[in-house]
Amino acid sequence: MIKRIVVIDCQMAGISGNMLLAALISLGANFNNISKVAVSVKKHLEGCEDVILDLKDVVCGGIQAKRIEVNVKESFDKRSGKQLRDTLIQCLKDLKLSLEAQRFALASLDTLLETEAKVHKKLVEDVHLHELGSADTLIDILGVAMAIEELGFFKDTLIYSTPVSIGGGIFKFSHGTFSSPAPVTLEILRSKGFAMVGGPVEAELATPTGVALLVNLVHEVVRFYPSMIPVVVGYGAGSKNFKDVPNVLRIVVGEPLDYGLLRDEVCVLETNLDDVAGEVIGHTMDRLLSEGVRDVSVIPMFTKKNRPGYIVKVIVDREDVERISRILMEETGTLGVRIIPCNRHILAREMISIEIDTRLGKETVRLKVAKDNKGKILHVKPEYDDVKRLAEKLNKSLKEVVKLIIKNINSIKNRFD
Repeated sequence: MIKRIVVIDCQMAGISGNMLLAALISLGANFNNISKVAVSVKKHLEGCEDVILDLKDVVCGGIQAKRIEVNVKESFDKRSGKQLRDTLIQCLKDLKLSLEAQRFALASLDTLLETEAKVHKKLVEDVHLHELGSADTLIDILGVAMAIEELGFFKDTLIYSTPVSIGGGIFKFSHGTFSSPAPVTLEILRSKGFAMVGGPVEAELATPTGVALLVNLVHEVVRFYPSMIPVVVGYGAGSKNFKDVPNVLRIVVGEPLDYGLLRDEVCVLETNLDDVAGEVIGHTMDRLLSEGVRDVSVIPMFTKKNRPGYIVKVIVDREDVERISRILMEETGTLGVRIIPCNRHILAREMISIEIDTRLGKETVRLKVAKDNKGKILHVKPEYDDVKRLAEKLNKSLKEVVKLIIKNINSIKNRFD
């Protein structure tokens, strides 16, 4: 059951590991616990002589925010991906994070290492990191994992993100001069199908570590905030100051508007037919239902030149879109099928069987039971095929049989409570 909704709003000034960590501290994560990460990294990372975390309250573009600065004293030219990963594993043992937090931290670092390897056409174990090899990277990943665990976001939480702003312009780093976003940042977003938007300033707004954390944390990217009741808002400030844009990452935590409904995603396939015989449409409906579609409906209409025709609408799961579209084309001869992705609010459905008393003895009837997400029963409906069978067997009308079944349902209602 979803208890909270989190929105990571990175459409204004992008995201970095430090900004994400600072925003989580702004939401209530304990900075003293995060300081333990610095101690562990210093202990296990070869060449790391000292790590000091400094948390500040700042005003950025008129917005009060937290800013965390990671001051590292270390001596290294470049570190291997294996060295960084081994250190992360040692730190995870030290910090005794939950299994969910450990998986998140490892997945975030692996995203960085695998993407670096792909961009530079090397094996993961042969990747050597320059800026990303700093202790700063491990502190961001471990600190964010610890903060998310403390805030409870790994459980009973839906995490959304807005499209991430990547900035623009040209900047320099160890591999030379590039336009924003950096190659690794862009490849992470591309490989995960994560939405991005350019601007609003000429600067690197999305860092590789920031987006690696983001893509492993977020369940869905949305242009607009989902329906929710906002409860607490946190702001994490970046190190740079921009003239017209507050350099802050905003995270909003809220409660879902709970009307007891579940949600799923389906696709609606549509096509217009104006030259197909009724027998073909009937056969097509039977074929589609036998192929496991959710529903099929046929709507009479008038097409161009006032010709009578039909709209065929089919509800399918996303993975079945292409297969069912092909069947629809083969059976009807239509030249095109419209695909409409959509969200649905639904009730949980369960099919159970009960025995009812009739003048001919006990008879089994299937019932479709609809419940909300808290288990409350809203509807109980007898399966039509069973009602029809009993009506014919008892020589009664459908209405009479339905009344008989409902009477039996009421007498055993405790089965549903």
